[in-house]
Amino acid sequence: MITVYGIKTCDTVRKALKWLNEQEIEHTFHDFRVDGLEAATVERWCRELGWESVLNKRSTTWKQLSDQDKTGLDQVKAVALMAGHPTLVKRPVFEGEGLVLQGFSDAVRAQLS
Repeated sequence: MITVYGIKTCDTVRKALKWLNEQEIEHTFHDFRVDGLEAATVERWCRELGWESVLNKRSTTWKQLSDQDKTGLDQVKAVALMAGHPTLVKRPVFEGEGLVLQGFSDAVRAQLS
């Protein structure tokens, strides 16, 4: 089973969930805003994908952070920021047995099929 992480108001997450239903791929949805996000989960994604890939510097949340929060970033600081502000995570993130994928590109869909 695949767990889809994101927020229900994200267009890309909605497209991904619709596609998974159409493909009849068994999945569950974990909404950051409702269910929260643990630092251990973010750490796991950062190990697999790289923290620079997981952190969304284009988000509204990023723009609202203080300059102090944005400077001197490393994996430890980035994980703490994303755990504290889950909307800093690029969405969606797919996690299954031996699988961590991010985004909803053709390549991601191919790996999920």
